[in-house]
Amino acid sequence: MEDIAKDILIRASQGDMRAFEVVYKASSSFVYNVALRVVNNREDALEVSQEVFLIIHHKLKTFRFESSFKTWAYRITANTAINFAKKSSRAKTVPFEESFGEGAVLNEAHTQMDQEQQNQIVEKLLGELNPDQRACVVLRDIQGLSYEEIAQALNININTVRSRLKRSREKLLSVRRQVDYEKV
Repeated sequence: MEDIAKDILIRASQGDMRAFEVVYKASSSFVYNVALRVVNNREDALEVSQEVFLIIHHKLKTFRFESSFKTWAYRITANTAINFAKKSSRAKTVPFEESFGEGAVLNEAHTQMDQEQQNQIVEKLLGELNPDQRACVVLRDIQGLSYEEIAQALNININTVRSRLKRSREKLLSVRRQVDYEKV
C-alpha cells in the first residue's frame, strides 16, 4: 500500500471527498487482498471491502496518528473480514472455469492457469483455517507484517499471534501430509 500523506488524511477526515478518493485509490487493492485471503471468496471480499471503506470514512476523524494509517487500515480490514467470515457459514470459491473469458489466447491461458492453480491451492489451504488463524497467516505470510504489527493490527497480544500462527502452520502441515499420503 502506498504511503498516504498526513495532510491528505486530515483533509479526508474533514470531509474532503477528493482527499478521500486519494485514500481509497492508495489502499483499495490492499484492503481487497487482505479481505479476500480472510474470507476466501471474491464476492465476499468485495462486500467486506465496501464495509471497510464505509468504516474508514466514518471513523477517519478519530484516527490519531499513533500508528500508521496502514496498520489502522489492516486492523479495520482484518476485523471486518474475520467478523464477516464468522457470520457466514458458506465457504464459496469462484469455480475455475469462471477465471477465463472466452477466446483467451493459449499462452495467456496457460500462464493464468498456473497462477490460478496456485491461487486455488492457497485458497483451499486458507479454507482449512478458522478466520482468526487465517487473518494471522495472511498478515504474516502474504502481507509480510511483523508479529508486532499483526498484534497491533488485530488488537491482540503478541503471544496470541505466535500461538495462532503456530497452530495454523501445524494444521497446514497436517493437511499437506494427508494430501501426500492420499497420493501414495
